[in-house]
Amino acid sequence: MLGFIRGRCRTVFVSGFHRIACDGRSVTLAAALGLALSVPVQAATGASATSPAVVSPNSMAAANAVPAGTDAPAGALPNIAFFYSDPSPVVTLLQAYDAVVVSPSSTFKPTEHALEHTTWIARVDLANVAADTTNLSGSFVEQTLAPLWQQGYRGFAFDGLDALFASAPNADARATREHNVATLIDTAAQRFQNARIVQHGGASLLPQTHPRVYAYVTGSVMRGLDANGQTPVPVPEAQRAATLADAQRIHQDFQVPVIAIDFCPALDRACARDDAKAVRAVGDSIGLAPYVTDPGFDSVGIGRIEVIPRRILLVQDTDPTQPIDESAGVRDLAMPLNYLGYTIEYADVNKPLPGHVTPDRYAGIVVWLERAPVDSSGDWEKWILARIADHVRTVFFSDFGFVMNPQAGAALGLTTFDGRPRGQVSIVSKDPMIGFEVMPAADGRDADGIKVGDNGTSLLRLAAGDFVYDPVALTPWGGYALSPFTIASLNSIGQERWAIQPLDFLSRALALKPMPMPDTTTENGHRFFMVHVDGDGFASRCEFPGPDFSGQALYDRLFSKYRVPTTLSVIEGEVGSKGLYPQLSPRLEQIARQMFLLPNVEIGTHTYSHPFEWEDVQEGTGERVKHRSTIDQGGGDSAFSLNIPNYTFNLDREITGSIDYINSRLAPPGKKVKILQWSGNCEPPGIAVRKTYEAGVLNINGGDTVITKTANSWTNIAPIGVDKGPDAFQVYAPNQDENVYTDDWQGPFYGFTRVLETYAMTNEPRRFKPINLYFHMYSGTKIASLRALEEIYQSVLKQSVFPIFASEYALKAIDWQNFAVARDGDSWLVRGDGELRELRYPSAVKPNLASSSNVAGFTPAPDGTYIHMAGSSARFSLATGDVTQPYVKAASGFIRKMVRGPGTLNFEVGSYYQPSLDLANVGACRVNLDGKAVARRGDDLHLDLTAVTGQDIQYHQVEVNCGS
Repeated sequence: MLGFIRGRCRTVFVSGFHRIACDGRSVTLAAALGLALSVPVQAATGASATSPAVVSPNSMAAANAVPAGTDAPAGALPNIAFFYSDPSPVVTLLQAYDAVVVSPSSTFKPTEHALEHTTWIARVDLANVAADTTNLSGSFVEQTLAPLWQQGYRGFAFDGLDALFASAPNADARATREHNVATLIDTAAQRFQNARIVQHGGASLLPQTHPRVYAYVTGSVMRGLDANGQTPVPVPEAQRAATLADAQRIHQDFQVPVIAIDFCPALDRACARDDAKAVRAVGDSIGLAPYVTDPGFDSVGIGRIEVIPRRILLVQDTDPTQPIDESAGVRDLAMPLNYLGYTIEYADVNKPLPGHVTPDRYAGIVVWLERAPVDSSGDWEKWILARIADHVRTVFFSDFGFVMNPQAGAALGLTTFDGRPRGQVSIVSKDPMIGFEVMPAADGRDADGIKVGDNGTSLLRLAAGDFVYDPVALTPWGGYALSPFTIASLNSIGQERWAIQPLDFLSRALALKPMPMPDTTTENGHRFFMVHVDGDGFASRCEFPGPDFSGQALYDRLFSKYRVPTTLSVIEGEVGSKGLYPQLSPRLEQIARQMFLLPNVEIGTHTYSHPFEWEDVQEGTGERVKHRSTIDQGGGDSAFSLNIPNYTFNLDREITGSIDYINSRLAPPGKKVKILQWSGNCEPPGIAVRKTYEAGVLNINGGDTVITKTANSWTNIAPIGVDKGPDAFQVYAPNQDENVYTDDWQGPFYGFTRVLETYAMTNEPRRFKPINLYFHMYSGTKIASLRALEEIYQSVLKQSVFPIFASEYALKAIDWQNFAVARDGDSWLVRGDGELRELRYPSAVKPNLASSSNVAGFTPAPDGTYIHMAGSSARFSLATGDVTQPYVKAASGFIRKMVRGPGTLNFEVGSYYQPSLDLANVGACRVNLDGKAVARRGDDLHLDLTAVTGQDIQYHQVEVNCGS
């Protein structure tokens, strides 16, 4: 397995940020290989960051890791992709394939994109190899193949064999070339252990090479390329029949999988989908698998599987004086898109827009413009209309960003007209999704003269006399919702409300099909519960008799009593001897050591000086610049940070410096800082987020999930996190802290109990968030706040929760970013890093357990069905009838080492705190727990298990046998 190992964790880099996987888990080369017979090895651009040394209990030991491709059904053909451009931007998509053939380049290093289930194979084009092929098995192997192996490729696709052999001047020369290439394949297989060899053409070699060959590539079946290799053209029927016959013979004679590469225009996914389906219809029975791509091999093609792109490009006109966290895209649109299963790439309409926004890579474009028209409206209009012409689904919120003249309207299938409505505006028709949380009053001054065409659907039609217009509509290319029918501001109470149901609108406008979505709220049917505490107020004295400082009070009444996984942090500048309170430091450090010693506690840092206004940190340099805050005002919320004597802000001191202090002064043996908890407004620039990963820790905080009965709007639910650039994904806290619920700590100090409303409202009718008990050390200073916390603990622990650490949640959030979902006929294939183990299907379904792989079970969700994965990948179809196999209905614990057989189910389960297990369909089965028979009644069985408090989990062996 590839990757940079640190402890038991791997860091790999995908689409610009870390993938963290613990416990495991051609130059066209024609010229380079054929003429120079060598490939220069250059360093990849950018520095490699080091992964957090975080061990997740969901991770398996390397010896138990699933080898690439083994999540496929027995006897299934491998799924192989061919991608000859730089694959770095699409690694998260390509990981759905068992192997990917890549043209090596200086910009892509497989070691930096190591995947548990996917093998990177180097394309080696032999078409132009010099006439003398005698060195192929000698110097060519060492000078060309060995460097590729060193870069992390674990296979070689030998291309151009038919051209090489056809160019031989006579039969003897051809025979010599064939012999030398066969020897090359044999030598490569022996020299590079377990190398996967893909043979592209040269069928005459197969009697010799087939034991070494992973797959054979034959000719096109539906569409090949013209003589110039540029344009897809239909394959003549006679040639198609011959190719199919050859494929059948090869598979029958040599048991080698055969791949047919077909071609469609680059942006025509319907063509690729139809041709792949046609080839599969005839190929499944003869060992032939399709792969349909574009002539430049620059698309994520469609084979037996079709990878569903989960990325949305969100284009907005951001305020350059504000961090991206405060933009409408992050604040309002990201959460609905996250809930629907989609990750977000942000772009500023007034800056250069990304290239290669194509339907194989993006699920769509969502535009939110608040200050239209944009700076260069003509360029923007040209760019977005080109993307729509490229078949990328597009949705506009608030404004189009350009003048909707007749030409633009015609391009979008809209009818445009001049003027404004006069008189009273009335509703002609309204879809139920309009007026979701509030129905804005229609104002003719906001009207745009636009009507949807015959191929569209009006969702809101308004009229004033003869002036009839559609401010909200669905179109063949997507849809739009114009102001004010997006989000309405309730200025009198300082709140916002959705005027349109965003989930339904986005689903219909982007034409999102139901799919199993990775879920960060739940595992094995139980909602996550995590506790994390920021270090603010650690030096505050208690306002009641007994304990001296807040940390001691929290230790006595909460941390040592409720032995759930808990993440605690301190601010070095508040606790350390060089900080604000050197005279108190010995006692404060003593309390911190006492807390960190608890077995249920993991350690976080809350920085050195607790910056309040992170937007004052410059993105490019990490230096502090004057912005909205002022210098040295004594540490209030209007200051940049705590006013620590003789300290000048230094980003490395805040992050790595505070980590080193805690690790060396406060952490007990065997424990280190695992996570940085953002301070202040929790809106750090990308450079700060990046430095947390480089320091070997995760990060959390930010976002504003504060929905309550008096602030009842989905606008008060934050997204999972925000991507702030390469290697800079900030994980948001699932819920906000007590400061928000106590009027900025002005009182009432028992007000944090209202967080129970938030927990309930983010659970049903849709589970948007896990339960996150997030507070500050200063809550230990008052009896009212302590009692509020005790009430929250007691209420939550009566629910069916699964307690985990904040670092584990952060790992799941990162895995969610990278997760791959693919369709395989009537089945689904999902792959991730192994941290995230739960899927949510958006309707009531049952997985077909008899034919599934790595599916432990399922349970109804508030908003669909939870499907429990037992590894980093899973494959399943949906059952059409009853499920009769035994399965895990729910478990408040991690499941590992699951093996399902005919009538049997064996696995291990364990947790940090009061694990439980619910089994279904075991009425006629023998159930053993840790080798002892378990009495049961009925088809369902509930087991309460034991746990040992700490960060090492006690796993229990469960064996279910339903045989005779």
